[in-house]
Amino acid sequence: MYKEIGKRGLDIFIATGLFLLFMPIFIIIWLLLTIFSGRDAFYLQERPGLNGEIFRIIKFKTMKDAYDDHGHPLSDALRMTKLGYIIRKTSFDELPQLINVLRGEMSMVGPRPLLVDYLDLYDEVQYTRHHVKPGITGWAQINGRNAIGWEKKFELDVWYVQNCDLNLDVKILILTFFNVVQGKGVSQQGHVTVGRFMGKQTV
Repeated sequence: MYKEIGKRGLDIFIATGLFLLFMPIFIIIWLLLTIFSGRDAFYLQERPGLNGEIFRIIKFKTMKDAYDDHGHPLSDALRMTKLGYIIRKTSFDELPQLINVLRGEMSMVGPRPLLVDYLDLYDEVQYTRHHVKPGITGWAQINGRNAIGWEKKFELDVWYVQNCDLNLDVKILILTFFNVVQGKGVSQQGHVTVGRFMGKQTV
């Protein structure tokens, strides 16, 4: 019952409250990115959602568009702006995803939506992370976020899908607040953000 009805009600209630609460910060970040970066303040990218259905995730744009001589994007470290680093460090880059939640594409809590490119790399168990809506935060995020390896992250995502209930979601939301305040797990070791998932061989 919670997964089918209660979870959506909780999403709407919390997302609406947070959107109104952080509206001043939302506007300030939008203005700063627009003025100092000279580009669109928002980053939209296709991501797989519930049952692998593709939607467009909305985030504040924290990296500049920069490519090498072959047309490939430069590393995250070279593309990350100083302003973008601060926004990402505080997790305010995730604020626009409240719009995704209100539109029903995401949930407040669930496995993080990853790249469409990864869909063909999952094994059968890993793919079950798509049996629930992706979330702004999740069980993997409060247990290491980007600081843990891919296999552990998928293990935590699958565990969440199998154990999702109201008490767990409330626990994750509370612990997320404290993790964000402390800036835990924003980056994976050796990366500004997180390295790419390369398939089953990746640890």
